[in-house]
Amino acid sequence: MASSLRTTRVTIIRRPRSIAIALLCLAVLPGCPAVRAPTHPELATTAQEGDILALSDALEALIAQGTDTSTDRQYAYEVVKKVDANTAATAYARATVTGRLVQDQGLRAANLVPEVEKYGLRSRQLDPDFRGGAATLLLGKLYVMAPATLLKKGDSETGLEMLEEVTTTYPEVPENHLRLAEAYVTLHDPEPAGTHLCFCIEHKDQLRPDDQRVLKDLLDDAGPLPCAPPPDAP
Repeated sequence: MASSLRTTRVTIIRRPRSIAIALLCLAVLPGCPAVRAPTHPELATTAQEGDILALSDALEALIAQGTDTSTDRQYAYEVVKKVDANTAATAYARATVTGRLVQDQGLRAANLVPEVEKYGLRSRQLDPDFRGGAATLLLGKLYVMAPATLLKKGDSETGLEMLEEVTTTYPEVPENHLRLAEAYVTLHDPEPAGTHLCFCIEHKDQLRPDDQRVLKDLLDDAGPLPCAPPPDAP
């Protein structure tokens, strides 16, 4: 009886250890299956903690500053694809990291676009209000930007509706207005983008550095805005 209890106890103790070792293998331990170490070691440190949402956020912080590398994006993807995305947070993290890899590799990673859609939809289904409709925002941008042939559940019209939905539900978030304006401009309908671009100008300091660059490009393409001052009288 005592022997049986000791055996059970050892089993209970070893399971967390095996999970920890698996997470370390996803990072940088020698002798584990080859996963190229990221350029920024803080990504590996975050991966070892087993929180893929935190890993996604760490990658996004690098992207926002323009300091990420292709190796960073590939590393993050190799980590998240091995974790069960069974919550709104983990599904969103997987969709986001996968989308960033597609963004970096272009046509070479086109086969991953359905994966972005799949996990974005899963996150939205599990909790549509997670991070202020983050999955809806992600899907809206995906449906507008990605070729319809790579998608199963939506197209550019669906994407525009999603972006309008999240902007209406969370009107105080500048990024929502930015993505909606970007969609209008991308779909060659810049006029309704004007009021949203004006909102972004007013709240520019709340945008990430990379989104501020997107805003600048959109302003160059959008033409006259309703918030522009009137021309000087002759």
